[in-house]
Amino acid sequence: MKLHYALFAGLLALSACAPPPPPAAPAPAPVSLPKPVVPAAQPTRPAGDWPDWPLAAGDWVYRRDDRGSLALFGPAGQNATVTLRCDTTRRRIFLARAGAGPAGRIVVRSSSTMKEFAGSPTGATPPYLATEILPTDPILDAMAFSRGRIALEVDGQPSIAIPSWAEITRIVEDCRG
Repeated sequence: MKLHYALFAGLLALSACAPPPPPAAPAPAPVSLPKPVVPAAQPTRPAGDWPDWPLAAGDWVYRRDDRGSLALFGPAGQNATVTLRCDTTRRRIFLARAGAGPAGRIVVRSSSTMKEFAGSPTGATPPYLATEILPTDPILDAMAFSRGRIALEVDGQPSIAIPSWAEITRIVEDCRG
């Protein structure tokens, strides 16, 4: 038995001479992950084909001022949702849609055609996104004679359908005359 104790004591002594285990590696520094990019909410587009979209609330109003003529569409007593202006000095028509945002596309749809324009912020208060149209552009006739409605799709804004009333024709005639 003494032999076992001696053997055990020897093994214990040898194990005490073994080098200590290496220190544990330091924990890695916490990595700061970038925040996930959440895509901007896309404006709503009414369901179905645009001729089936409900008309936006409001009416057209025609006015004349020192710069020319102006047709405004929107609910009574509020800022216009859509404006169509004839600048008689420059012989240009400006189509504007209420809303803020960077430059982007303005798509005009009528019952006979569709045309895309480059739109840009007007810098006005309230904000509008607008495009300049030559009075001879066929899209203006298409808007004036569209079957009851036209659609406006502006990047960053909800798409809308508005009625095609005589005020559109009056603005076009003012700029062509």
